[in-house]
Amino acid sequence: MKAVILAAGVGSRIRPLTNNTPKPLLKIGEKTILQRMIDSLLKVGIDHMAIVTGYLEDQIKNFVKKTYPNLQITYIRNEIFDKTNTAYSLNLTKSFVGDDDFIKFDADVVFEDAVLEKLVKDASQTCLCIDKNIHLEKEEVKVSLDKKGKVLEVGKKIDLKKAKGESIGIEKIGKAASKILFEELEKVLADPKNQNEYYDDSYTTLVKKGVPFYAVDISNLKWVEIDTLEDYKLAGKLL
Repeated sequence: MKAVILAAGVGSRIRPLTNNTPKPLLKIGEKTILQRMIDSLLKVGIDHMAIVTGYLEDQIKNFVKKTYPNLQITYIRNEIFDKTNTAYSLNLTKSFVGDDDFIKFDADVVFEDAVLEKLVKDASQTCLCIDKNIHLEKEEVKVSLDKKGKVLEVGKKIDLKKAKGESIGIEKIGKAASKILFEELEKVLADPKNQNEYYDDSYTTLVKKGVPFYAVDISNLKWVEIDTLEDYKLAGKLL
């Protein structure tokens, strides 16, 4: 299994912390966000990973080289990181993923190791981590489920009444699903107007095309998506 980390963004909502530092290199305790992520991957035996870079990418490369001198990382640069969003960055990893299963991370999510361990051990080939014990607003990436825990929709536009929780930005995508996913991403991104779209809508398309997509409940585990200064402070307290 491979891993893809989307780390190209500017992180403008958490300025001034990201004025001179990419968000994945902000420290939570003694470790950076990226370091925590890589350490968790290594603990579950995944060392074949790619990082999509953009903003201040040299800092990320230098940090990884210094911290993990024996780890071979594939770097994929998003040349237009300041004009695009997660769908564009994810699509750049198509060649790296190839015909393998992979786990996708948003590089601003801090989580305890048990989150990834639970996702990897889940029997479902394609699934996402969901927190059901969270107050949902319009900004959150929401998930609607059927009675068996199967994903019906993913995205920010889902009706709050239908949403069962928040997708935390970590998914496991089986190789059969990934082929369909990248086909859908390329189709969407063929129109330049869609370059600023998120990947979430493409997950919903997977479901509509019959891909079994399940939710892994991590509601009792610690995690924080760091979008704001308040999130950053909360992560420091929780983890």
